[in-house]
Amino acid sequence: MEVIVLVGGFGTRLRPWTEDRAKPLLPILDKTILERVIEVIPEELISRVIIAAGYGVEQIRDFFSKKDTSYEVIISVEGEPLGTGGAVGLASKNLTKEGPVLVLNGDLISSIDVKALLSHHYDKGAKATLSLWEVENPSRFGVCDLDDNGLIRRFQEKPEPGTEFSNYINAGCVIIEKEILDNFSSERHSMERVVFPPIAEAGQMAGLVFSGYFVDAGTPLSFIEAAQVCIDNNRFNSGKKIKNSWFAEETDGIKTVNRCAIGLNVSIDSTAILSDCVVLKDAIIGKNSYLERCLIGEGSIISEGTTLSDKVIGHHTIQ
Repeated sequence: MEVIVLVGGFGTRLRPWTEDRAKPLLPILDKTILERVIEVIPEELISRVIIAAGYGVEQIRDFFSKKDTSYEVIISVEGEPLGTGGAVGLASKNLTKEGPVLVLNGDLISSIDVKALLSHHYDKGAKATLSLWEVENPSRFGVCDLDDNGLIRRFQEKPEPGTEFSNYINAGCVIIEKEILDNFSSERHSMERVVFPPIAEAGQMAGLVFSGYFVDAGTPLSFIEAAQVCIDNNRFNSGKKIKNSWFAEETDGIKTVNRCAIGLNVSIDSTAILSDCVVLKDAIIGKNSYLERCLIGEGSIISEGTTLSDKVIGHHTIQ
């Protein structure tokens, strides 16, 4: 299949990390967010990846120019924000094959089974098939009404508590037939609000619920959660898991590090305490410092005796 990955956002909620670099290239353990999103697809299913980007385009292009992949990578550039529908419409101009196309939200770290989704798509003869995730409180999301035949009949946008007709939400992975994409406008619009409802009403949209994990890595806390999910599920090819933390290089282990991801060449004083943090390469954590739920940027220095909670520390800064 050809794959479209939507990474058009500016990553404002992860500032200052994203002030000088593209969010899709931030590392979650030993791979970038973008690689984490793509790796859920079995490699033999991918012929080409089209990255719909609006910010950090040159950084992304440079990254893949140095990356050896088994598939072709194309960058579709948004001159202005186009919404999910417009971004897909613009990116689809690069499609060369007939048949189903996989569209992925570029923030999501999940356990979606793409082969199962594709099989369900074919079984139902659908024009589009959504991956679905069950939540306890769907009031912050768009809800999908899934019938007993595995078809989505209608949508409900951010229902008031108690008014929802299901707890299934769009999990950011959709298979769409190219004939549908051929009619997409590249003007600004929402795929979820404009394109999907008529397909569902026509009885041509399928949905498949998956289990495991589903994390939108767009905020500091969810970025930490995404790293922890990857640690728990051994989604790394290098480094080492020690108890419940991941270290990018060999270490004797630091007893005061709990549920953290620690990058290359990071120095952590033995008296420091870290809990639920992501620390990028070359950072220095000083004596008697206490960090919880923090993102520590590359080459940053946390001074002796510093206490921080729920902070994003920029790259190459002193705190």
